[in-house]
Amino acid sequence: MNWNSEKFLTDDLLTTPKPELGTILVTGATGYVGGRLIPELLHRGYRVRVMTRVAVEDVEEQWPGVEVVAADALNIDQLQQALQGVHTAYYLLHALLLGEKKFESVDVQAAVNFRNIAEKCGVQRIIYLGGLGDVKAPLSPHLRSRIQVADELQKGAVKTTVLRAAIIIGSGSASYEIIKNLVKRSPVFFMPFWAHTKCQPISIRNLVNTLIGCLETDETAGKSYDIGGAEILTYEEMIRILAELQNKKKFFFNTRFSHIGFYSYIASLLTPVPAAIIRSLMASTVNEVVCRNNDVLPDTLYHPISYKEALLRAMTREEQDDVRTRWSDQYPRAHELAIKLKELEKPPTYISSYSLISQKNESALFQSVCKIGGDDGWFHANWMWRARGMVDRLIFGVGDARGRRSRSNLRVNDVVGFWRVEGKRQNSRLLLRAEMKLPGKAWLEFNIKKAGDKNRLIVTAYFEPQGLPGKIYWYNFLPFHYFIFTNLIKQIDRRA
Repeated sequence: MNWNSEKFLTDDLLTTPKPELGTILVTGATGYVGGRLIPELLHRGYRVRVMTRVAVEDVEEQWPGVEVVAADALNIDQLQQALQGVHTAYYLLHALLLGEKKFESVDVQAAVNFRNIAEKCGVQRIIYLGGLGDVKAPLSPHLRSRIQVADELQKGAVKTTVLRAAIIIGSGSASYEIIKNLVKRSPVFFMPFWAHTKCQPISIRNLVNTLIGCLETDETAGKSYDIGGAEILTYEEMIRILAELQNKKKFFFNTRFSHIGFYSYIASLLTPVPAAIIRSLMASTVNEVVCRNNDVLPDTLYHPISYKEALLRAMTREEQDDVRTRWSDQYPRAHELAIKLKELEKPPTYISSYSLISQKNESALFQSVCKIGGDDGWFHANWMWRARGMVDRLIFGVGDARGRRSRSNLRVNDVVGFWRVEGKRQNSRLLLRAEMKLPGKAWLEFNIKKAGDKNRLIVTAYFEPQGLPGKIYWYNFLPFHYFIFTNLIKQIDRRA
């Protein structure tokens, strides 16, 4: 089977596109599922409007032809603008990253707002992606919130299709990266009782096909469906299957110790995924998440594949360096609200800059810059970067283990360890914003400028301190800047 030749996930979808429906709104556009759904809708000829909480710099560059609206589901006026003239809206919003204490109330209020404004704007359909779970059993906060959102959306006059899915397996998904990195880094697994809970994981391919297939199948309007992969597995079995695929010998022991907070914290140290997300996902493992609904989707849009095949597809995408979206695109949740360097009223208090003259051309230098923080780390003094990242993770920061979406290229909003791409100008400038815990705000900028017939490669660190702790932090690290940054740009030049 040649998976590599399939450029789009919906190439084998048997339903007929209906671009005549009009504008299709995708909420949660910068999220993992939304980012996979949008190019598939465009591929099938739909007019797509994407809703993001704030304006995102490169959305139109990433998806040419989309209409972009900045709106928060908690803001009525912004929602009205986003939903005006929309035929069908994909509801892919959740506040999981806020943590267990906050996300339930925020999720419900957002759903109520969305339902009311959708009715006023004459929206014909809503398609909502929720979570599997037996409604008759006590549910985790995560699953309970998903069901509450579905209930709120269905109370309105707009026909709402509810799709309930378990964990998503695909390149870049949080669940896949948790399992993959646990298998990679842990030789021994102590399995609590909830590791034997049954789950029906679904591949991102099946999920996207189902989301679009429902849009193109009128009979699904106003109905609810449980969707999952081809088999039901325990979480332990999922780990074992991936270990076998990777030919890694693991040892499994059952244990009575089952504290989810402890397990999520340990898992956050072994994987790129932060404890807040892992804790919310692990809280759901005490509930069986398998398909129970009697309504069955038409065969034209639902051909579930096995867990092993979903893993192989994800691994293939990673090997090809073709991961389209990643869980980190939305973590931390408020990253898009952070103050940008250009938004500061005056230049940062502290600026440190280093440069060298290079014989290499702009394109080669920029490509080299865009590989920092990947498989080769930061090219020099990696132990220092990793130590800083580990300290950040220990105090529940983002840490350096987040890695990056692609080995070879970067786009605005990509993460690079504990940094995020804030700005990019091809072959000229890359601006990173710090997301680790700091007593201030920090940026790291790379510039390539003409110097006669050669090029000057410049790295500049910016820091705006918060009070005395910020000033102490800057001066403590200042002696290391020359050593770190001069060697970094030398390595960038050497590898260009």
